[in-house]
Amino acid sequence: MFVKTFARSFTAAPDDIDELGHVNNAVWVRWIQEIAVAHWETVAPPDHLAAHVWVVIRHEIDYRGNVRLGDTVTGETWVADPPKGARFDRRVRFTDAAGAVMVEAVTTWALLDRATGRLLRVRPEVAAPFLA
Repeated sequence: MFVKTFARSFTAAPDDIDELGHVNNAVWVRWIQEIAVAHWETVAPPDHLAAHVWVVIRHEIDYRGNVRLGDTVTGETWVADPPKGARFDRRVRFTDAAGAVMVEAVTTWALLDRATGRLLRVRPEVAAPFLA
């Protein structure tokens, strides 16, 4: 099955490193949010960007390896399944230069009306840029 993916790189900066010498778990959450927002801003048409905002309602994260200061990982994200009402699950994977998976996540996002803050059902035209 073909899945539309979006990718970007992240390099561990000094403020990203915890007392154990690797990227802090909170930084992985921030990077997940950054790649998801960048994906939305890249593929959504301007009228969707103006009318809607996504909020995360759940993160499920598996940490599989450590990333140290100066290391670069490639984040890749995609939406594998159609939305359910106002929500959809987004997959995220971060790999190191050798292709080893460092972190994998499934995050659930809900669509809000930007003006009112109310939940909205994800219409087919809003989901289309993300689905194969």
